[in-house]
Amino acid sequence: MKIVVPMAGRGSRLRPHTLTVPKPLVPVGGKPIVHRLVEDIAKTSTDKITEIGFIIGDFGAEVEQELLEVASSLGAKGKIFYQKEALGTAHAVLMAEEMLDGPVVVAFADTLFRADFTMSPEVDGVLWVKQIDDPSAFGVVKLNDEGTIVDFVEKPKEFVSDLAMIGIYYFREAEKLRTELKYLIDNNVIKGGEYQLPDALKRLTEKGTKFKPGEVNEWLDCGNKLVTVHTNQRVLEFDKDKDLVSPKAKITNSVIIPPCFIGDEAEITNSVIGPHVSVGATTTVTNSVIENSIIQKNATIMNANIKDSMIGNHAQVLSEAKDISIGDYTTIE
Repeated sequence: MKIVVPMAGRGSRLRPHTLTVPKPLVPVGGKPIVHRLVEDIAKTSTDKITEIGFIIGDFGAEVEQELLEVASSLGAKGKIFYQKEALGTAHAVLMAEEMLDGPVVVAFADTLFRADFTMSPEVDGVLWVKQIDDPSAFGVVKLNDEGTIVDFVEKPKEFVSDLAMIGIYYFREAEKLRTELKYLIDNNVIKGGEYQLPDALKRLTEKGTKFKPGEVNEWLDCGNKLVTVHTNQRVLEFDKDKDLVSPKAKITNSVIIPPCFIGDEAEITNSVIGPHVSVGATTTVTNSVIENSIIQKNATIMNANIKDSMIGNHAQVLSEAKDISIGDYTTIE
C-alpha cells in the first residue's frame, strides 16, 4: 500500500512559525506533524507501506531530505512531488499521479487524529469523518440506511449532516480516483477557483464506488498557536508511558514534571519544566519555569516564566515572558 501526503499549503494561521518551516514539519511532542500522521497510518495498516509520496511547494532541499528520511524510517520509499500553484485539493493529489494505482491512502498533513486506520480489503474505500457541532465550516458526508456514503456537501449553509471529512481517504483502486481527478482538470470543473477533491469523490460514488465512514476518536488541530499547543499537550498525554526524556539531555538542579519531551543535547539548568512541555534538541533553558509549551531546536531561554507558548528554532528569550508565540531566530530581552 502507498500513502500520498499533500502538504503544499502555506500554513498562514500558524505564522511566524511557518515562515521558515512548513506547517507539517512543526513538531508536537518532539516529532513533526507529518511524521506522526504517516506513522499512525502505518501502525494500523495490515499491508506493508511501500511508498510515501509528499506533495510540497518550494520547501528547499533540506526539507525534502527530511521527508525522505521520514519515509525511510517506516521502511518505505519516499517520493517528492511539487504543486507549484495552489489550485485546490484535487489538483494537489493529482500531482502524485504515478502513485495513484492499487491501494492508496491520501492523508492531508494539516491535523492529527486518534483513529482506527484499519483498511479492509473488502471495501472500495474509507473516508474518515468526525461528528462535530457546527458543520457549516467543513465538507460533510451523507450516509444511506446501510451506512454507505452517498453524497458530499461542502460547507453546508443548512444542516444536511454533522459528519465532517477530516482529510484522510483510503482507495482500494486508486486508478479510479486518478481518472476522476483528470476529468476535473481536463473539463475545468472548478469551485471557488479551485479543483475540489469532493467533486471527484462524488463522481466515484455515482459510478458505483462504495465508501464507508471511518471512525475518529479525537481530531487535533494545528492551525494556530493556541490549538497547536493544545495538540502538543494531548500528544504528550498519549505518549506518557514512553520515555520522552533523551538520555543525551543534560538536566542539572531541575525538576521535570511529566509528561514532557526533552530532546537530544538539550540543557536544563535551575529550572522547572512541565507538565506538557516539549523542548527541542540542543535547546538551553536556564533559571526558568515553563509549562504547557513547545520550545523548538537550538533555542535559548533564560530567566523566563513561560506558559501556553510556542518558541521557534534558534529563538532567544532572555527575560520574563508569558503566553507568547515567537518564530525562528527571534530574540526577546
